[in-house]
Amino acid sequence: MSDNTERFTGRVEDYERYRLRYPEAVIEILERVCGLQREQLVADIGAGTGMLADLFLEHGNAVIAIEPNDDMRAACEKLASAWPGLTVKKGTAEATGLEEASVDLVAVGRAFHWFDHEKTAQEFRRILRPEGWVVLVSNSRLRDESPLSLDYEALLRKHGTDYEANRERYDIAPRVDVFFTGGELIREEVHSEQRLTLEELVGQTQSLSVTPESGHVKYEGMQAALREFFAKWQADGVVTMSTTCKIACGQFSRGTA
Repeated sequence: MSDNTERFTGRVEDYERYRLRYPEAVIEILERVCGLQREQLVADIGAGTGMLADLFLEHGNAVIAIEPNDDMRAACEKLASAWPGLTVKKGTAEATGLEEASVDLVAVGRAFHWFDHEKTAQEFRRILRPEGWVVLVSNSRLRDESPLSLDYEALLRKHGTDYEANRERYDIAPRVDVFFTGGELIREEVHSEQRLTLEELVGQTQSLSVTPESGHVKYEGMQAALREFFAKWQADGVVTMSTTCKIACGQFSRGTA
């Protein structure tokens, strides 16, 4: 699939139901590091179904959610019916459609690896008010050297569609350093774990853009591999996976266009 904005078409139900939610500690970190206040306007870029926007709305912030994928944006618009402070618009990180110097904080959750970073930096500089912050949040299973993690990684490599080709995208740390060159960058992490039933393991895996959908030649192989993985690693009916939420809070260097 050449257009990354369409990678999640057809996956919204699994994404919304099974994807790992962001910890509430994210807001506490942003209050401490970025001085986040309730009256500030937040732009959630690549907002998906609105999971990260939901945190800010609960905090009391008004949020403009920018999402290019029609299916994901439609799910986010359902969230807007419950939150009058949420506005949902079609756009991309490189072309948000927002006015110049119009938002106090730009937030990105689990989407930065799909952006054109040079064009995105230009756009974020344009829409941010002076002293504004950019917050990049990733939230996923911990990729470490534990046997369970390595086993799951091997499963994705073997039965995924293009996991190997995209794996390097997910390590965004070096690109985040470049993104904020000359500016401010503060990193924080929140560690936890998730306990998944077989249904939840399958659903969360199917929400990934690199897994085969029903009807794909590799779909049945993936389903069988997930059942085998669960049988091997489950205890009391659940598989326990370590998780890590990484928060990068940055400000661009001053006086740079």
